[in-house]
Amino acid sequence: MQTIANIIGMAFQIYFFLIIIYVLMSWIPGLRESSFGAFVEKVVEPYLGIFRSIIPPLGMIDFSPIIALLALNLIQSGVYTVLNWINAML
Repeated sequence: MQTIANIIGMAFQIYFFLIIIYVLMSWIPGLRESSFGAFVEKVVEPYLGIFRSIIPPLGMIDFSPIIALLALNLIQSGVYTVLNWINAML
């Protein structure tokens, strides 16, 4: 069970860093048009789109990635809680 928790934790960390990379890519012109940028956009944008539909950008500042990262951490905590509960039941 611990191996599953480690794999899930690593997946959350990778996705967390992909969101950070995606946000930082907006500061470098042309990086989103690269094949790596297109991959990151394809992976991250569906999740960020949920938060962008709820929280519109304020002028030039988009707060949705911050809220998305906070939600991702809450989801990760919830998954760990469920895994610990299942582990205790076994």
